[in-house]
Amino acid sequence: MNITLDQPSPTDGLIRITLTESDYQPKVEEKVREYSRKMNIKGFRQGKVPAGVVKKMYGKSILVEEVNHMLSHSVSEYIKENKLKVLGDPLPNQEKARLIDWETQKDFEFEFQIGLVEDFLLDLSSQVKVKSYIIEVDQKVIDDAVEDMKRRFGNVTHPDVSGETDNLFGDVTDASGEKKSSYIQITKLAKGEQKKFIALKKDDEITFDIQKISDDPVVRSQAVSATEEAAGSLTGTYTLKVTNISHTEPAEVNQELFDKVFGKDAVKTEEEFLNKIRETIAANYQRESTHLLEHEIQHHLVDHTKVNMPDNFLKTWLKASGDGKIDDEVIGKEFEEYKKGLKWDLILNKIAEQHQINVESGEVRIRAKQLIAQQFGGAAIADQLGDKFDAIADNYLSGQDGKGQNFMRLYNQIRQEKIMNAVKATITLSEKKVSLEEFKKLAEAHNHG
Repeated sequence: MNITLDQPSPTDGLIRITLTESDYQPKVEEKVREYSRKMNIKGFRQGKVPAGVVKKMYGKSILVEEVNHMLSHSVSEYIKENKLKVLGDPLPNQEKARLIDWETQKDFEFEFQIGLVEDFLLDLSSQVKVKSYIIEVDQKVIDDAVEDMKRRFGNVTHPDVSGETDNLFGDVTDASGEKKSSYIQITKLAKGEQKKFIALKKDDEITFDIQKISDDPVVRSQAVSATEEAAGSLTGTYTLKVTNISHTEPAEVNQELFDKVFGKDAVKTEEEFLNKIRETIAANYQRESTHLLEHEIQHHLVDHTKVNMPDNFLKTWLKASGDGKIDDEVIGKEFEEYKKGLKWDLILNKIAEQHQINVESGEVRIRAKQLIAQQFGGAAIADQLGDKFDAIADNYLSGQDGKGQNFMRLYNQIRQEKIMNAVKATITLSEKKVSLEEFKKLAEAHNHG
């Protein structure tokens, strides 16, 4: 067997493999003998079918199978031994393969196109500066949270006539007559729209303009039973027929409310209650801040790192591996975003290599147990379940299909966390405190960027 690599450019390669009869024939003969032992043909004792009969019946298919197996293994080993940084999978020259005469040919030559990525420079130093936005938990946020909890755990009644703080349930129809369910919180509507929803009774009907009732996509989506994304672009008028009215008398700020919100005796005074709310909101905000920061880091590194990639090969490979679902039109629309994602994966791999970042299976197992414990209400569940807890964790990691998708998801999650921690410890982060509204605008601008 002879394997060579032609590399006309730093990102394009052609692996050529030449096979002679002495390379594949021993494997073919071994497979023929295996068939002879297993075949059951009338006129021959089982296990005693002559090799000539086997070759006549299955010789060509055995040859093709063994040669393809050798090719697959040889290409993989060649890439591994030569430490080639390939993208996608090797693409066989189908036209050349079609010209092979399997009946008479003894020597074969195959070609595989590969896409290569050049080594690249990654700047991870204190010179890299990224801004981290810290959301301030101001008094208004605390007050709004308390009011929300008072309403959520308040006493619900169903008045005959709607008031300014009530909620409406009903059926809503659009211009085409399609009927959907509707839920409207009057206090969440635009100020100029609220009065038309007051003093309504069951079976009353009212028409409203979806764009005028609120700028909030959540309010719009609840009003017409649509997704937030769809509700943001809806236009036209809708007719609501009221089927129910609810009024919530806010709960009092006392021990009963404390227990309902945080569990029995977790907090015992109003001061402890407010501090606990502040801590909870701060923790939620921290997650949001971290999420945005990591996206900012990703954008910075992707935008400021030059990686030379085999564009033409990748386009060909995507179409070849797309089961007919990826054509030139799809490539034209989505290729640049695909390249950015691929570039980010290459950057992550380089950081992991430079910082010798690894994830052990035990770490994944610990993370799985933590997630399961959270779902069952806390760490105490581990003591209650005893040895069964390990079996539950194993079952979760293997997944319903036994393919270990949950294991890989947690593995990748932990790996990315370690990589991001290494990046944050190396670059310069400048913190800026912002309000929740300012943060929302920043996050929205980032998503549109």
